[in-house]
Amino acid sequence: MAEYEIDDLTLDVPDSLINDRIAAKLASGKYEGQEAAAARMRLREGQRVLELGAGIGYIAALCARVAGPANVTTVEANPVMLPVIRANLDRNGAEAVTLLHGAVTGRAGDAGAIAFDGARTFWAGHIADEDSAPERVVEVPRLALDALLDTVRPHLVIMDIEGAEEHLFDAPWPDHVHSVMMELHPGRYPDTVIQRIVDCMSASGLTYDPGPSRGRILCFRRVRGR
Repeated sequence: MAEYEIDDLTLDVPDSLINDRIAAKLASGKYEGQEAAAARMRLREGQRVLELGAGIGYIAALCARVAGPANVTTVEANPVMLPVIRANLDRNGAEAVTLLHGAVTGRAGDAGAIAFDGARTFWAGHIADEDSAPERVVEVPRLALDALLDTVRPHLVIMDIEGAEEHLFDAPWPDHVHSVMMELHPGRYPDTVIQRIVDCMSASGLTYDPGPSRGRILCFRRVRGR
């Protein structure tokens, strides 16, 4: 188990779940640096946060420090990561953060379980596909985006779900969502999916937010003055 410190947060990660590249990012403090900068730029005290794809719990812990732990809900599909995330949240004073297990895919009506590829390193886990090795595939709960948005009522949604974002932008999002921050995965889908994401956000009253957007980190904010 290796211990790292980023932004005065202490994070423990099992050696078996990382490679040299991830270890170097963690050691340098650059791990998820763009996502962290985006969250710090837009998140305010008391706002509710829904994070899809908890990773090791770093972004959730960072959001808890700003918004208050009870205002943060984070979702992780990989069952191996759940005790790692919970421990990292607890050791950083974020015991009140809600941690949910499941893969967020689509809208209400989806039910049951879905096959998930745990991958060799934690940040590469994704919904199983034809290239997934059978020994890495596990069944995880399927969570409906509509239900999460209705229950959590987040002001800010953050997502890094290795391409599953493709399935979350087929209908308008509710008005209580003020900001959306996501990492795009263009290697997993065509440009038409990115176009659909942008069109859905526009139809939801959200527009491109240039301040926190960087590279594959695409951010939206509610249109002002409407």
